[in-house]
Amino acid sequence: MEILSLADLLDVQELDLQIDRLLERRRTLPELGEYKAAHERLKGLEERRAEASSSLKEIELRLDKAEGELELLEIKLGEHETRLFAGGMSARETEYMRLEVQSLGGQREAMEERVLAMLEEIDPARAAVEALNSDIKETTARKAELEAAIKSQWERIDAEVARKEERKAEAAAPIDAELMELYTKLRRTKEGVAVAAYDHGVCGGCHMALSPAERGEAFAADLPRCVHCRRIIVA
Repeated sequence: MEILSLADLLDVQELDLQIDRLLERRRTLPELGEYKAAHERLKGLEERRAEASSSLKEIELRLDKAEGELELLEIKLGEHETRLFAGGMSARETEYMRLEVQSLGGQREAMEERVLAMLEEIDPARAAVEALNSDIKETTARKAELEAAIKSQWERIDAEVARKEERKAEAAAPIDAELMELYTKLRRTKEGVAVAAYDHGVCGGCHMALSPAERGEAFAADLPRCVHCRRIIVA
């Protein structure tokens, strides 16, 4: 195996490791965690707003119905009072009308209390919906900011990866195809480090020393391999 090819392989690996670091940085941007949290928060806020809006609508419908019933009671009560005070009825009819006016007055009073209770409910319900709308607007804006920041950083990282890939292709051009295939296979099983420098009797991959006999065995082969970790070694 040509020494030049093995030296070139070290250059290829250095570029691969740089690419790995760039891709890891792309995958672990701090903004990604913030974006996910903002997305989940927004989802929760929208669910709460839907519930709060439904509750508000229910109160509004009940209030509208109660106000309509109160209005009818007041009209009916007014008509009965007019007839009662107009006179011209028998004593029995007068007593019946008096009791009707009394009953309608009680119903009106009860309905007014119901309307007042619902009016007390509706303001907090509206305030809750408005607060959720405000939170949703703020969270949506923050999510958009994070998305823009992530996109910008990804574009820069992707451009740098593309440059490294070009340099890697140039560095790999002189290397034998079978050697590149072995290198690629080893990288998958050796934590990205398939080839290592052999320096002062130590493998730069596993950092273990090779005895003179082990060194002789390793470098006697066409392709020097560390006897401990089986990485390709370059003296």
